[in-house]
Amino acid sequence: MLINDLFSTIQFPYLDFTALSAGSYTNLARSLLAFEFVSPGEEIFHLGWFRLKWYGLLIATAVLIGVNLSIRLGQSRKIDPEAIADLAIWLVIGAIPAARLYYVIFEWDTYSQYPQNIIKIWEGGIAIHGALIGGSIAAIIFAKLKQISFWQLADVIAPSVVLGQAIGRWGNFFNSEAFGSQTDLPWKLCIPISPNGCEYVHPTFLYESIWNLVVFTLLMWLFIKDSRQHHLKTGSIFLVYLVAYSIGRFWIEGLRTDSLMFGSLRMAQMISLVGIAIGSIGLSWLYLRRRSLPDVV
Repeated sequence: MLINDLFSTIQFPYLDFTALSAGSYTNLARSLLAFEFVSPGEEIFHLGWFRLKWYGLLIATAVLIGVNLSIRLGQSRKIDPEAIADLAIWLVIGAIPAARLYYVIFEWDTYSQYPQNIIKIWEGGIAIHGALIGGSIAAIIFAKLKQISFWQLADVIAPSVVLGQAIGRWGNFFNSEAFGSQTDLPWKLCIPISPNGCEYVHPTFLYESIWNLVVFTLLMWLFIKDSRQHHLKTGSIFLVYLVAYSIGRFWIEGLRTDSLMFGSLRMAQMISLVGIAIGSIGLSWLYLRRRSLPDVV
């Protein structure tokens, strides 16, 4: 029953192939591209006080996949698997509180009226940029304590991070959040506004998930190619991640209607510009000036 409910959230229309005989190739193309997402709800099931939600399951899945992938990538770079496993704990401890704090700061008008809700992270309200900032700080401290190159660690975990982001974005779908403006495109997300009616909006969760998978593919290609030829400088893969992810996030954020704001500015777009700048400067430092990145070791 659960699997049936999940697959029923994506609805494909009937395809009328008579469009070909009429020469309506545009209409046929729109039909082939048409699909509608309808969230089945945020909960998988609940039993008494216990509630299992899709978002939590997806985040846990992303962490498990990410840790295992990072361990395998780390082994190819001669990094102790136990160090990667320990780092994963540090990243979770650093990322989750920072993701929540970031969100609360930019939604302070709401949380200042209900401060008791600040700790209720299980009700939603985390920001990926906050998680990236908190996780980066935790990784820097970890690298310093363990006397491991931060940039080596960053190169190893970057593919796992962006893959985790691709998986986690589907939590927004089940929560019916982080969507875009209204659209009449063939592909769309249904936001119920009445028992029998929908408001159709851009499925920005899907856009970002697809973009993150593209970035993941790029990073893995670079990693595998470098494992064979050893042409990349330490830190390159992480810097490419910063630039590539931030470019996609900047564009997609412009479609959203629930952005965290700083005055009239979208914070995610501002942070994305910072990410593009840092990544570009770092890559220029490595390949134009031919110098190593400053490290914590």
